[in-house]
Amino acid sequence: MSTLIPVLAVAELFPNGVERYAVGGLLVGLGTVVIYLATGITAGASTFLESTLSYASGLPQLNQPKYVASRDWRVVFTLGIVLGAAAYALAFQNGAWTTDVQWWRLLGGGVLVGVGTRIGKGCTSGHGICGVGSLSETSLVNVATFLAVAVGTAQLVQALGVTP
Repeated sequence: MSTLIPVLAVAELFPNGVERYAVGGLLVGLGTVVIYLATGITAGASTFLESTLSYASGLPQLNQPKYVASRDWRVVFTLGIVLGAAAYALAFQNGAWTTDVQWWRLLGGGVLVGVGTRIGKGCTSGHGICGVGSLSETSLVNVATFLAVAVGTAQLVQALGVTP
């Protein structure tokens, strides 16, 4: 009986069930492995987005030869992220994409995440999936920092009584 208590406590963290998260994690891991085995490139969404932006920008940092040479398949990856979210909304949310968060907060959060990915030299997908998986010290420190800042921010926002 006492062994059921931890299982029930974990189950409360996933009110819609753990299956979606497990399948999603397996697909992300599989995608990361396929990209690495096929190209030798560590998958990271911020770098993939940068290479996609090279189509429309003349900025030197977005037009590095290594990005331009591989940007065609990287744009497919980037579009897959967006289309995957749309497919999920269609399949599981009847096409509805809803949030109570105001557009300007989403935009501000996106800008802060973008700045953070440049400062951290990568994003949570690159550091968190590939970097931690390869035991990179830089990635381990970055992921710990990401988590600490996220938890601290959430606590601060809640303490201030900010709502969406």
